[in-house]
Amino acid sequence: MPGSLGHEQKDAETFASWGIDYLKYDNCNNGDLKPMKRGDMHPALWADKLGNSWRTTMDINDSWESMVSRADQNEVYAEHARPGGWNDPDMLEVGNGGMSNDEYIVHFSLWAASKAPLLIGCDVRNLSKETLAILGNEEVIAVNQDPLGVQAKKVRMEEITRFGQHLSLDIERIITAQWDDIGIPPKTVVEARDLWKHATLEKRFVNKVKANVRPHACKMFLLTPLPLSE
Repeated sequence: MPGSLGHEQKDAETFASWGIDYLKYDNCNNGDLKPMKRGDMHPALWADKLGNSWRTTMDINDSWESMVSRADQNEVYAEHARPGGWNDPDMLEVGNGGMSNDEYIVHFSLWAASKAPLLIGCDVRNLSKETLAILGNEEVIAVNQDPLGVQAKKVRMEEITRFGQHLSLDIERIITAQWDDIGIPPKTVVEARDLWKHATLEKRFVNKVKANVRPHACKMFLLTPLPLSE
């Protein structure tokens, strides 16, 4: 708020005296001071000395385009994320009504894999069953809370074109993840756990895993290498 400008130390001490242990600091209303003096230029490069997370994007809004673009902008700083210091692409929009349920699942999956702070941005007094199922998915949250703290990165980008024209994206597509793309040794046999269906697939996978994915939807698998005997 405007009244905090120049009084950050006093405010922080006051919040701490109230027992508050998490403060998300906003740099709006900064009096038009130079960005570097206020310290809001690329905080991922320096903010680990001052806090445990930092914004990497402009404000998100409750739309697919905003959410995906924030995920892309946040991914640029993946190498700077580690235990005790996290990239924050802004609060979750899950449950606010601007996106479909599938899109909110993509949103939560990306934020979890990115090790972003999972800060709920909807009215928790009026959660639908669908929203609660997303925000309360313990298997996906476990990925976010993994002790290694390695932020996910894009490994491949593909676009379908034919005769110079883009095809419709309103069709289900087969998405393939190759072992050499995701750092699994060749010939490794893995077991795949579907984190949104809460089910382990019967099929074992070698060298790649593929799945049918609807438009604006996703699949999230936990891959576990198996002994050769299996």
